[in-house]
Amino acid sequence: MTGLVHKDLAAGIATITLDSPPNRNALSVRLLADLSDRLAWALAEPAARVIVLTATGKVFCSGADLKEQRAAEDRPGAPVTASFPQVLELLWESPKPVICRLNGTARAGGLGLVAACDFAIAPLTASFAFTEVRLGVVPAMISVPVLRRLGPRAAADYFLTGEVFDAARAVEIGLLSKAVPEDELDAAVAHYAEMLTKGGPEALAITKRMVREVPGMSFGEGLRRMTELSAERFTSEEGQEGIAAFMAKRPPAWVPPQV
Repeated sequence: MTGLVHKDLAAGIATITLDSPPNRNALSVRLLADLSDRLAWALAEPAARVIVLTATGKVFCSGADLKEQRAAEDRPGAPVTASFPQVLELLWESPKPVICRLNGTARAGGLGLVAACDFAIAPLTASFAFTEVRLGVVPAMISVPVLRRLGPRAAADYFLTGEVFDAARAVEIGLLSKAVPEDELDAAVAHYAEMLTKGGPEALAITKRMVREVPGMSFGEGLRRMTELSAERFTSEEGQEGIAAFMAKRPPAWVPPQV
């Protein structure tokens, strides 16, 4: 039985690809298990500096596999619901930057994957919708990452109506980082990935947390804690290597040779 999620590593970039086009890369228990395994591999692999999540076919992810989610006498509960949180948490908490390269449309649970990534780039032709309420269910688990990206008005608009919106609108409301013509998608993803591989691995992980945590601090507490962090990083081994590389006009040790 072939896997539903593939992995590849080149030039410091770990690419993880959903590969279940017959059901539009729906979130089945098997796909989620494969995805969790591939993410764990990328996180543990020292040579992987950046993670790119993408998919095959015309649809990035259509959401939960409804055939599996539908309750049956021999299959009680909602099995996809039990499998999804681990994947969302691996993406969100990843110390390595994660870029979502949307090959096309995303719906419902697929948008949870998009929101859990640090960056999301899609073709202008892609469309999006939170379709849960139209099925009599709710965007419950995905609300955890999505509501950290969308403002309250936009969330109410699209969570409650299930309306389809385009990639340009997805950028406006914060769901996507960028939308580009389809023939520019790979170049845009490569540009982000190359920039990220130039950052120190520890510095990137710390900065990810900083971006999320500092807005919740009082001004005084923020200054105190960030002053301590600044001094710590300038005197760290990674910080010292970065400064030495800058002075010597050479790439730091962490930059992959191909970059």
